[in-house]
Amino acid sequence: MSSAAGAVEFLREFVKSPTTTAAVGPSSRYLARDMVAPIPATGDPVVVELGPGTGAFTEAIQRRLGGRGRHLAVELNQRWAESLSARYPEVETVCADARALPRLLAERGVRADVVVSGLPWAAHAPQDGVPLIRLIADSLTEQGAFTQFAYTWTRWAAPARRQHADLRAVFEETVLSRTVWRNLPPALVYLARRPR
Repeated sequence: MSSAAGAVEFLREFVKSPTTTAAVGPSSRYLARDMVAPIPATGDPVVVELGPGTGAFTEAIQRRLGGRGRHLAVELNQRWAESLSARYPEVETVCADARALPRLLAERGVRADVVVSGLPWAAHAPQDGVPLIRLIADSLTEQGAFTQFAYTWTRWAAPARRQHADLRAVFEETVLSRTVWRNLPPALVYLARRPR
C-alpha cells in the first residue's frame, strides 16, 4: 500500500470511528524507528503489536526482526486486520480487542519480549478496575519492554497523565523520548521496561 493510499484509508477510518482510530494519519518512519528500538537485535524475540492500523509499525518490526522470532499483531478494525494479513503473511494477525492479549499469548504458549502499541489513550482506560497496561505488563517476560506513542500536545491531558502514572506503577523503568518532529503531528514515545 502506498503512503498516500494508507493516509486516505486512515483518514476514512478516523472519520468513521475517531475514538477507536484516534489519529488522522499513519505514523512516520521516524516515529516507527523509535517505537521498535527495544526489539533485541539477536535471538528470537516474541513481539506483539497492538493496534497496528495500516502497518506503519508492522513494517518497521519486520525489518528489525529480519526473519527472526515471532510477530503477533492484534487489530480491532476488521478491514485493517484483513489488509495487514494479506500484506504481511509472515505476521500472525488477529482481529481482537487488545484486552484479549493474555488469552492470545496463552493459546500460543508464549510471553512477549516486546509490546509495541499504536492504541489511543481511550483504549487504556480501566475496565472492571484493571488498566490495560496491567494486562500488558503481565504478558511480558521479566526483562520485557513496552512502547506507546503519544502526540506531544496530548502529553498534559488527563488520560496521558493517568497512563504515565500507570506505567510508573507497573514497570521498574519508564522513559519519555525526545519529540519526534518528523511525524505529523509531532509525537513522543513512552518506553517502559521490566514489569513489576
